[in-house]
Amino acid sequence: MPRASAADAALTAESILRAATEAFAQSGYQGASVGQIAAAAGVTRGAVHHHFSDKLGLFEAVVRAGHERVAASVVARADVESADPRASLRAGCHAFVDAITDDAAARVLLVEGPAVLGWATWRALDASTSMKELREAVETITDGAQAEALTHLLSGAMNEGVLWLVETHADSDARASVHRALDRLIDAL
Repeated sequence: MPRASAADAALTAESILRAATEAFAQSGYQGASVGQIAAAAGVTRGAVHHHFSDKLGLFEAVVRAGHERVAASVVARADVESADPRASLRAGCHAFVDAITDDAAARVLLVEGPAVLGWATWRALDASTSMKELREAVETITDGAQAEALTHLLSGAMNEGVLWLVETHADSDARASVHRALDRLIDAL
């Protein structure tokens, strides 16, 4: 049997990742099975294991991809306001809230991710994406003063705000309230 090209392999891996993202978002880590994911992706269980060693490796790839999607949204929105550092931080923070709550992976990123991967692994994934961007923005408006502490506090506030939105099913009043509260926090920096 001929081997698939690198492009075909990449398409297969992407298909598996999409199916896994949906399965983990709907059923959680425990409720999703590799067989279910393989069927949804139109591949065999062996193909899943070929691309993502095991279920945990697949889950980590889903969390990483989710962090990257959210970070890309943050950067895109913040870049629109790049002339004003505070407006850029505000836009990026709003983009974080919107991107993560519009994404099916909110449950995966903020609830399942830390529980399944462990805090240290989850934190490292977050630190390499959204947290890095947040720190750079905070440093810009605070001249570096207490940037580390402020970054963690603002990140924690946004994560808690998102979890609250998920619980309230992201109604428009709650979303607007989170955005206004973020504005107040950012103005206080």
